[in-house]
Amino acid sequence: MDRRLLILSSVAILAAGQAFAQPPPPPPPPPAATDKASTYDEDEIIHRASDFMGVTAETAGGVIEKTFKDQGRPTAYIAGEEGSAAFIAGVRYGKGLLYMKGRPAMPVYWQGPSVGFDAGGNGSRVFVLCYNLQYPDAVFRRFPGVDGSAYFIGGLGVNYQRADDITLAPIRAGVGFRLGANVGYLSYSRHRNIIPF
Repeated sequence: MDRRLLILSSVAILAAGQAFAQPPPPPPPPPAATDKASTYDEDEIIHRASDFMGVTAETAGGVIEKTFKDQGRPTAYIAGEEGSAAFIAGVRYGKGLLYMKGRPAMPVYWQGPSVGFDAGGNGSRVFVLCYNLQYPDAVFRRFPGVDGSAYFIGGLGVNYQRADDITLAPIRAGVGFRLGANVGYLSYSRHRNIIPF
């Protein structure tokens, strides 16, 4: 009887030792990111844009209504300021804060060259509507676009920039003297860059 008990306990100890010696199974893979970023409705954007840009809700509403009709509801927006100058070739520099629902505001800088039939300079408050931007870091890339400007003391305009499936719609309320059209790109970054390329 003691012999059987000794054999059974030895087998149990060996089995337990092998179980502990095996590495644990790998953790399950993280769930797929199927949650899409929350969107802003038209009234929210009109209110925030008019407050930030210092224009009436009616003035901001006309431009924003067109972008909502063209692009739908944005997932984020950038509120900032920029300066630009051009004589055939031009440069643009800006900085602002990126806002997304459920996330803290994040600083964003942008800069870029342009070329075209364009002359003058202007300073602008910029309110950028961001479409299909699911994560804040996805904005850090180059966005090509075509821009047309007609400022004489003041003005309000919008253009579109696209990269992959992300579309940005900068709405500018500018002061200065600027007339023309150009093509170029804006490179969005985490830090200010002096060189616009």
